[in-house]
Amino acid sequence: MTAALPTVLDHAPTSLRHPTLAAGLQISAASEAGFRSALDAKGFTEIHTPKIVQSATESGANVFQIDYFGQSAYLAQSPQFFKQAMVGVFERVYEIGPAFRAEPHDTARHLAQFTSLDAEFGFITDHGDVMAMLRDVIAGMVAGVADRAGQAAELLGVKLPDVPPRIPELDFVAAQELIAHHAGWDPRGEPDLSPADERWLCEWALREHGSEFLFVPGFPMSKRPFYTKHDPARPGYSRSFDLLFRGLELVTGGQRLHNYSDYCQALAARGEDARQYASYLQIFRHGMPPHGGFAIGLERWTARLTGAANVRQVTAFPRDIHRLAP
Repeated sequence: MTAALPTVLDHAPTSLRHPTLAAGLQISAASEAGFRSALDAKGFTEIHTPKIVQSATESGANVFQIDYFGQSAYLAQSPQFFKQAMVGVFERVYEIGPAFRAEPHDTARHLAQFTSLDAEFGFITDHGDVMAMLRDVIAGMVAGVADRAGQAAELLGVKLPDVPPRIPELDFVAAQELIAHHAGWDPRGEPDLSPADERWLCEWALREHGSEFLFVPGFPMSKRPFYTKHDPARPGYSRSFDLLFRGLELVTGGQRLHNYSDYCQALAARGEDARQYASYLQIFRHGMPPHGGFAIGLERWTARLTGAANVRQVTAFPRDIHRLAP
């Protein structure tokens, strides 16, 4: 297809009939089916939670505010609060649904509305259990594409990745040290990985471990939501991780706080009013097991898998800061 992306998107109802554009959507659907199948096989229950919520999920301002019968409400940034509540009901839960971020990004990797593949489960030891579960889910998604969208993958020349039995891991601090000594720039002191850091680390993982995937655990608490479990052995650092794939952060996950008093302390430390989270905090008043989970952005995964330069190429009707139609 020779048309420019804005033209393709402006005429999506007809342009999506082109086989190469439809193929990306087929791969997306097969990935979603693989996600669902992998978690069903592990005893997870699929849930559906509200997308109109009373407060921001991530303690941030990047939310879409709406009028809800005269009250202020928001479009949900994630199902985080609800899926944690449902761990207390079913122990293992997942959801596939829309998420909304009012972030003024105009990049090839961000959308204002995206499909989030979320999972949460209880009785874990630490975030290592979450990474092991995620590895199996990613393998299931790859298998889903092979089984359900093989012709679409062949049409687009997609090389499906091998998911190793254990995805290599590199601690956040160690990753920054490695970059500082070998990459030609020094990211030490930064609380997050830059896109250049992510690309370099993926090249390193492929070269050193033969893996297109790399776990980076141990992010600073300053870059994680208030519900993230801290690392007792390392003040200021978390029991959380990113999964990198083909040069890009694909998944964020980790262990959550599960004690009521810890939540009150975490909110106070960030200057947040616990009363704004009263309905959320009641989950923990009655006891919760150690738990954790992760979220995968379906469009970002599909773009990485297919080699699409822009997530909008594998999104049927994308929503971003410039686009509200068709």
